[in-house]
Amino acid sequence: MEATMRILAIEPYFGGSHRAFLEGWERYSRHTWTLVGLPDYKWKWRMRHASLTLAEEINRQLDEGHSWDLLFCSDMLNLPEFMGMVSSPISALPAVVYFHENQLTYPTRQPRDYHYGYSNFLSALRADAVWFNSHFHEVEFLEGIEQFLRRMPDYQHLDAVEKIRNKASVQPPGFEPPPTNQPTRDNEREASLEPLRILWCARWEHDKNAELFFAALRRLKAEQARFRLAVIGPSFRDVPDVFGKANSEFESEIDYWGHQASREDYGKVLSWADVVVSTAVHEFFGLSVVEAVLAGAFPLLPERLAYPEVLGAQEPLILQEHFYQGGEQSLADRLRKLVERKENGRLWQDTDRVLRNRLEVLTWPQHAQKLDSAVEFATNQKKATS
Repeated sequence: MEATMRILAIEPYFGGSHRAFLEGWERYSRHTWTLVGLPDYKWKWRMRHASLTLAEEINRQLDEGHSWDLLFCSDMLNLPEFMGMVSSPISALPAVVYFHENQLTYPTRQPRDYHYGYSNFLSALRADAVWFNSHFHEVEFLEGIEQFLRRMPDYQHLDAVEKIRNKASVQPPGFEPPPTNQPTRDNEREASLEPLRILWCARWEHDKNAELFFAALRRLKAEQARFRLAVIGPSFRDVPDVFGKANSEFESEIDYWGHQASREDYGKVLSWADVVVSTAVHEFFGLSVVEAVLAGAFPLLPERLAYPEVLGAQEPLILQEHFYQGGEQSLADRLRKLVERKENGRLWQDTDRVLRNRLEVLTWPQHAQKLDSAVEFATNQKKATS
């Protein structure tokens, strides 16, 4: 058995997908972990104070005799600040930064505060390895950094972009294994007596473009197509008005609505769905879509962002079956065809096994071993260049 490493994982925003990522990986990892995080509250404040707050905690643990072989952190940590305030045994560790998102290209309705994006840039520059959850995200971040730096009046440091690119790699997140009691092709015909079950499971924010989703459903309803509806996902203070209107408009079709309080409830809704729909105009990976597909849902996604990469749209049948272009009419037309296909007893057209094989390698029992090897590689690279 390979020797294990001692990994110190720092997460200033320890909640939601950030927490699930670390806890899932730790659960199946061959390495030994120390997770140190702060509650997922007030993200801007977390990005500002976390380097000091967490440095004090890590120095305390170091004084108690703890030691580690590698530092792993997310994009929420200002890594240079943190490294400047910890003792030398920590600042000398190989450091990997994982970009779940970034604050330079992440969509915002408020004037962008570029200080947070510049913190992301400095963290990537300081790290020994920079991991992105998708190639789409990597390209968007590096292009965004270069465009941003070119606008600076002097000392643009454009050479830093290439330095980051040379140590960047794509490491998708992992997922819990899907339930074992999923519906199969054998009982599709029995299920065809029920209306098509449509799921929308993104954050209730403007970049997920729920207006398009509900506009397409409005067309379906006007045509008297039979469907049931689940609209779930986390919501925050600035919930788009369209959700309140849709709750009333589709009251007779809704089976599930709003944030699901537990993983069990969330998984129940995913397993309920026949189809999962995205209308996002910005998505770095698509966690909830992958979770829904692993639970058995048929994905119907816009042909953009990270989705083609994640689902393997280079395969012609995958592209044809699971991606749409255009607006509400295009989406409504595709949903109408799925309504008809379910009524005829065959929703899937030979892509279910292909998608499952592609995505199951991202479930933690398999994927954790790949990430374990990746941190070992980062550590060896650091040793080789020291």
